[in-house]
Amino acid sequence: MSKIKISAVSYTNTLPFLQGIKASPVMDRIDLSLDHPSRCAQRVIDNEVDMGIIPIAALLSLPYYRIIGDYCIGSDGEVDSVFIFSQKPIHEVKTIHLDDQSRTSNGLAQILLKYHWKVDVDVVTEGEADAFVLIGDRTFGKKETIPYVYDLGYYWKAFTGLPFAFAVWVANKELPADFVAEFNQALADGISHPQDVIKGLPVYDNFDYSSYLTEKLDFHLTPKKREAIQKYLELYQTL
Repeated sequence: MSKIKISAVSYTNTLPFLQGIKASPVMDRIDLSLDHPSRCAQRVIDNEVDMGIIPIAALLSLPYYRIIGDYCIGSDGEVDSVFIFSQKPIHEVKTIHLDDQSRTSNGLAQILLKYHWKVDVDVVTEGEADAFVLIGDRTFGKKETIPYVYDLGYYWKAFTGLPFAFAVWVANKELPADFVAEFNQALADGISHPQDVIKGLPVYDNFDYSSYLTEKLDFHLTPKKREAIQKYLELYQTL
């Protein structure tokens, strides 16, 4: 039987999942590659791979999808790796650069700007901007270097009262039930000891991996996070 092709994200937030997968017998059944979030999503959309952990905005581009397992990249409030960084207070922002690595975070920023902060902001693709969206490991240690910092997990919770799921494991086709169960168990095993992935990671001033992996990130795909996904997708389509 041919191996199941899987694209995963190369950020620190996915390392607990990857340690579970690599330590599991399921590894013998898969062909695993690492990409940044938008590339991971595009590979699932283009059917280059059978499944991946993809930003939730990409669900709208899939004619068929199935969310695999009980886990996600999520938070219940602050996430500490998805931000709007700004040179001025958010209500004074007129222009913003988006992050080319994640449609979900770009959409989340635009949703919050429109519906939570109620400011009209132009998206620019080149030149100077008042603010910019940045996600993932590239944000580590940057909070102290920018005048105004807005954690999008925190402000989504303030806006909706809900946690958030930034990315979920998604298949673009039906997969064997025994594989899905085995894969889900590998994910569960990996997130049961997330601090094991910290050794050897780059050190950043004013960034605490232990807090990030055990307190800021919430890996469980709860009913409330599923509710948040639906609310996000509804709002995203109004942008």
